[in-house]
Amino acid sequence: MAFKYPGGSPKDGGQRPPEPMPLSSHIDILIEDPRWEGLTPLAGRAVAAALEGVGLEPTSFEISLLACDDVRIAKLNEDFRQKGQPTNVLSWPSDERGAMADGEMPVPPQLPMDAELGDIAISYDTCAREAAEAGKPFEDHVTHLLVHGTLHLLGFDHIRDRDAALMEGLETEILGKLDIPDPYS
Repeated sequence: MAFKYPGGSPKDGGQRPPEPMPLSSHIDILIEDPRWEGLTPLAGRAVAAALEGVGLEPTSFEISLLACDDVRIAKLNEDFRQKGQPTNVLSWPSDERGAMADGEMPVPPQLPMDAELGDIAISYDTCAREAAEAGKPFEDHVTHLLVHGTLHLLGFDHIRDRDAALMEGLETEILGKLDIPDPYS
């Protein structure tokens, strides 16, 4: 399978391909938009990095991922958040794990009952547009959004100021270990 890069293939100036690697976490991926073909290695790398970044063993957890387009994610955004426009990523944690106090760590999942962390949906159109507008490699932006979505499943959020600082700091640290620049700088 070939990952469909906006702007062409690596040979003609497109972004670098995701590193091939076996999945180190259990991800059930439903690809509704064929432009996401080849997403599996990148998703495995991003989700595993996010879980490892907070001290969890990736092979112990399961996530479902919907790889879709703007039409589908706009419908989901309307249905679940009453916002009738597309967004880059949505997440639905299987359990409420958020911290009680602003800036504290969320409640970690407890195995075996919390093995299923939840669901993530990601839109190709919005990801491609945002990456192009920011001048970032597409796969770096997608990796960031999958790390971001995984952290949401773990109870991290960015509504309150200190929670946002904690989540963004973790994202930056996790992405740095993947040789991806700080998305917030």
